[in-house]
Amino acid sequence: MLRFAVVGIDHGHTFDHVKGLLASGGEFVGYCPQTSVPALREAFEKTYPDVPQIDREKLFADPSIDVICIAAIPRDRAGLAIRAMKAGKDVMTDKPGVTTFAQLEEVKKTVAETGKIFSICFSERHCVRSAVKAGKLVAEGAIGKVIQTLGVGPHRLQLPTRPDWFFDPEAFGGIIVDIASHQVDQFLFYTGSTSGEVIASSIGNFGMPDKPAFQDFGEVLLRSDRAAGYVRVDWFTPEALPTWGDGRLTILGTEGYIELRKYIDIAGRPGKDHLFLVNGKEMTHIDCSGEKLDYFDAFTADVGNRTQTAMTHEHVFEVCRLSLEAQAKAARIGAR
Repeated sequence: MLRFAVVGIDHGHTFDHVKGLLASGGEFVGYCPQTSVPALREAFEKTYPDVPQIDREKLFADPSIDVICIAAIPRDRAGLAIRAMKAGKDVMTDKPGVTTFAQLEEVKKTVAETGKIFSICFSERHCVRSAVKAGKLVAEGAIGKVIQTLGVGPHRLQLPTRPDWFFDPEAFGGIIVDIASHQVDQFLFYTGSTSGEVIASSIGNFGMPDKPAFQDFGEVLLRSDRAAGYVRVDWFTPEALPTWGDGRLTILGTEGYIELRKYIDIAGRPGKDHLFLVNGKEMTHIDCSGEKLDYFDAFTADVGNRTQTAMTHEHVFEVCRLSLEAQAKAARIGAR
């Protein structure tokens, strides 16, 4: 049985990691209570009252622990992951797994030296049932050869819940590194690309003049030798929307297309995980609410078998590289 612990509970995605590994048969043996968001620790205590709170150094030193899950402040994630891998643990971290090129190089070096797994749980693909179904349809050839992805990731700001680091680009890496890494991951995955290039990128602050360093808008134009991709992310989800964001993905193929309405079908069908498929044979809506999430089972098997079936390191590192490059070269638009 895989034994795992949590270090860094500064983002709610940590609950996805725990839930997914428990569902895959893992044993949750403890978590470090240190956090910048006390409400998350309180939620952890209520959700997992029988799981002990343990100092992170003791968790790193415990040889019986196989995996450390990390959802710390983004700038701290790479350092914690390196510490965990050097202590003999595999790592599942929230996105972004790194916030600088230097961190990326240190992570790559540590993976090479230790042979440990560094996996980023891209929740907008790995924890979204419609995204899993889309991957299967693409693999089956339902829309022919994929030639473009168009992904949008709007988010609700929820100001009262945000810690100070949320507004500091050095802490969260910038909006492209922080949020658009999801869509970069999807571009590479659905197009079957092993590498890509950033053609253009932009960032802006349109709605928060009192936080001039903050970025509430970002966009990226991507290209590989197989396909093209466009990404838009923002913090402008309106209050009337009954969920945190109307995340969507359109996958264009040579013989059809797929549209995902991941979290809501506005003014349409109830629920989430809506997939629309159009090709030469059919035009249909697929309810993906019953689709199994396979990332956590695959990750668990990888830990035991020392394989990379959930996601290769090459893929993880390329998502990080492209996100960092797009952030670094982004033109600043809007308020300055």
